[in-house]
Amino acid sequence: MINAPMEPLNLPTYLFSIKEDRGKKFIFDEIRRRYVSLTPEEWVRQHIVRFLTISKSYPLQLISVEKGFPHNRLIKRYDLLVYDRCGSPVMIIECKSPSVEINQKAFDQATLYNQKYFAKYVLVTNGRKHYCCLVDMKKKSYRFLKDIPDFGEISPEKG
Repeated sequence: MINAPMEPLNLPTYLFSIKEDRGKKFIFDEIRRRYVSLTPEEWVRQHIVRFLTISKSYPLQLISVEKGFPHNRLIKRYDLLVYDRCGSPVMIIECKSPSVEINQKAFDQATLYNQKYFAKYVLVTNGRKHYCCLVDMKKKSYRFLKDIPDFGEISPEKG
């Protein structure tokens, strides 16, 4: 377990399993249970997963990574989708490279993806800046939150 020589992020520091093969770096993804190419966006994705699971109590088994879905005859792919304890999508997360500015285009991408899942929360991050919104699908609006909520705040208890 080592820290990668990647850009520092505005998230806690975590140790990751990183390996190098033929000059290319790979990071172990605990959700997909395999090594994936260590790109700047993947660095952010792995940090946000660790942040959610360690600091915000999100169960790892309720987070889905990079799944494709059809949209207007194209296949789109979300970065992360969090399910609540009842199995319904509750948060969609769009990760960008630290060098990519979080702008309206990034939010448009996340909300476009959310038209399929109807998650109550949208999180857009480049690892340095994080914007989390509570979505009102009926009014087609969202409200920015001060912090990323803990899992207990966004997911009802079973039973």
